[in-house]
Amino acid sequence: MKIFLLTHERELNRATNTGTIAIENANNIVERIIWQRVNPNKNLVQLIENNDAILLYSKEELSLETPILNPQTAPLSLNDYENIIIIDSTWQEANKIFNQSPYLKKASYFTLKPENTSLYNLRANQPKGGLCTIECIIEVLKLKGQNKTAEALQLKFIEFNG
Repeated sequence: MKIFLLTHERELNRATNTGTIAIENANNIVERIIWQRVNPNKNLVQLIENNDAILLYSKEELSLETPILNPQTAPLSLNDYENIIIIDSTWQEANKIFNQSPYLKKASYFTLKPENTSLYNLRANQPKGGLCTIECIIEVLKLKGQNKTAEALQLKFIEFNG
């Protein structure tokens, strides 16, 4: 399994970026790709075109039980995907990245419906029900049966979030 963080360049210098914790502590499961509007990552585009990746994207009307799949023949659930894409940025930047990246609009995608609210307290203006990057990664790892890694990241996140 591989989780690709499609990261806005501004996140690289933010002390509040939680994606970095996952990259450093998730046993090489998480990889960062810097988002470029004009020059998208070829590997990511190909994964999407081949329906070999699913995008975690927040849409109120979606749930994990009903992923939105490309019209082509597609796997039926998150468990059918070994490559997961998560946009790593502020909520406003994530919308910008999605809207300015035609290839992302072609991806099968799903949304998490977390049981708990976000514990992340280092940034203002978080939408109700929204999770930060590492919380999304932890939820995906749990859903994929990677409980040990999820627990280790949860501890690192609690320490970071202080």
